[in-house]
Order: sequence, then structure tokens, then C-alpha cells
Amino acid sequence: MGSIKGFARILFAGALLLGVAACGPAVEDKAPNAPLQVSVMTLEAQALTVSEDLPGRVAALRSAEVRAQVGGIVQHRRFEQGSEVKAGSVLFQINPAPFAAEADSAAAALQRSEAAHTRAAIQVDRMAPLMRAEAVSRQAYDDAVALRDQAAAELAQAKATLARRRLDLRFASVEAPISGRVDQALVSEGALVAPGDASPMARIQQIDQVYVDVRQSAAALESLRQQAEPTASALAVDILDGEGKPMELSGRILFSGIEVDAGTGDVLLRVLVDNPQHRLLPGMFVRARVRRAHYPAALSVPQQAVQRRGNQASVWVVDMRGLAQQRAIELGELVGRRYRVVSGLSAGQQVVIEGIERLSPDAPVVTRAWQPAAAGH
Repeated sequence: MGSIKGFARILFAGALLLGVAACGPAVEDKAPNAPLQVSVMTLEAQALTVSEDLPGRVAALRSAEVRAQVGGIVQHRRFEQGSEVKAGSVLFQINPAPFAAEADSAAAALQRSEAAHTRAAIQVDRMAPLMRAEAVSRQAYDDAVALRDQAAAELAQAKATLARRRLDLRFASVEAPISGRVDQALVSEGALVAPGDASPMARIQQIDQVYVDVRQSAAALESLRQQAEPTASALAVDILDGEGKPMELSGRILFSGIEVDAGTGDVLLRVLVDNPQHRLLPGMFVRARVRRAHYPAALSVPQQAVQRRGNQASVWVVDMRGLAQQRAIELGELVGRRYRVVSGLSAGQQVVIEGIERLSPDAPVVTRAWQPAAAGH
């Protein structure tokens, strides 16, 4: 009987120890919470440029079609296809023989007209004193003067005909109307060409400077105009390739000759770009980075730090006591995943970037410097 009572005491003591052990963690859970670790960024005022990338197409500064001004057989092509040509250089040679023969015939006709005019002028000079001496009638003298004047008119016509025939001979050498890069030849040697042909002989495009045509809403056009200097008529634009990579080419927006599309409300903006290495070719798709605004001293916060509730935006900051506080802010433009802060924050404040999901007002925090993710991550 005594042994049974002793065994019961042992069981009771063991149960009591287990109960105490089970209550231990609950007591520890009631201990004060440790400060939360957060990543913060100290605000600094920095220059900020707000820009927008607009799609565009490249167009040649000038484009000209090479056409025949006289009809004939093409004898020679005097350029390499795809090469640079100068204005006035001969591109095609049309058979000049017929035009040379016509010029020679016109020259002979001019000599005859000159001789006839000279003879008529001499006749008038001879008859003038005879008419005054009444040796010849006034009618005969007037007829001589009329023949002289007619010979002078025929002489002028002969000179004009010769000039035209020489011009046709010159047109047999088809010249480049502008300087630029000549495209492929559209006619070959032996082809018969005429001034009324539907297709040109070749095309020339000037691309040492090019236009980049982009479309912009008419509502945003006025803000672009206001950014320009009072005496300037253009804004600087950076040119990017189709994938958005900088091409180290810049241009300026021209505001002349723009129209608003009645259907879309967009404006066609023409950007003039220097293209000395001919990296931009007509028809190429590019992007134009247009500057919207520039702020010499702006505050900005990463997009991930901003919380929104309806139209109200807020961020968490760490005060001088090391406690988290929520601040309502007014946001501006989004540039590179960072919002410009219009109001609500000041330089020197610490803004929480990572760990905001666990914060509550006046919560103690332990801060560490926020490290932005590497580009491309």
C-alpha cells in the first residue's frame, strides 16, 4: 500500500514539471517584440529630367528622282549603285549624236540669219542718203528698213533655236539634281528613255541630315513649346534604336508645318537629326526621347516604397527616435521606376524601401542602407 502511494507522488511530481515546461514558451511570447529590420534611403535633392520615348520613322532630308529631259538610248551608267554623288555629276549618258547634229544644223541656220541681217542693214545704210537726195522713193527705203527688221527677228529666232539645241545636247548627259546617296539604277544601258516615262531612272536621297517623324498628342504640344527658350524654335531630342538603346545621335524638334490629325488628335512632329555616318536610313524605325521637363533639385522615391489607398499615396519614414511613421505625399512623374515627390517629404528624411509590409505607426525599427537592384534585374 505504501509503495502505491509513493508511485502516485512520483506521477504527480512529473506531471507538475511537464506543466511548468509547457508554460515556459507562452511566458516568453509575452516578452516585448524586437525592433523590425528595414532598408531605408536618405532623400537627397538631385537634378531630374522627365522625358518620353516616342516611336518614329526616318525620312531623308531631301529626295529627288532622276528623270530624262530628252528622249534617246542610254549608252552609259556613270555611277556605282548605293554610292555618294555630288549635285551636277553625270549619272547617265544618253546617245548625244542626234542632238549634236541638230545643234550643228541650228548653228548653220544662225550663220545664214546673221548674213541676211548684215546684208539688210547695209542696204538700209546705202538707201538712207539716196532717200534724202530723193534718188529713191520713200516707199523703197521703208521696204528696206522692214527687211532689215525682219532679218533681225529671224536672227534672234535662230539664236534661240541654237540655244535650245545645245540645251538638248547638254540634257543628253543626265546629271544629279542634288547631292546624296543614289539608289539602284532603274534603267540599264540600251534602254530607251523619254521625258514622259512613268518611272524615274534612279533616286537620290540626302541623308547626311535626316528627319525623324514622330506623333505626339496635341495636348502635350503646348508644354513642349513652353520648354523652348524664348528665342529658340526647337527642343533637343535623343535618338534611340528600335530596342530603346541610345545611338549617341541627337536632334531638335521643328515646330514649323505641323498639323493635327482630326481622327486621332495627334500632331506629326519632325525632328531634324545630324547623320554624318549614315547610321539612320530612310524608313528605319527608331525612338525619339523627348524631354518633358527638367527639375534642378527634385526629390524622388522608388516605386516600391509608395503605398496607395484610392487617390492618396503614402510612404513610411523613420523619425529621429527610430520609430516608423507614415507620411502622405503628392506624387509627380514616374521616371525610371522612381516617383518625383511634389510635396510631403524633405531632403534628409529616411524613407523605408523594404520591410514596409510589417510596419505600424510608432513601431521601433533597425535601419540598414537600401541597395538598389542591379540594372536588368
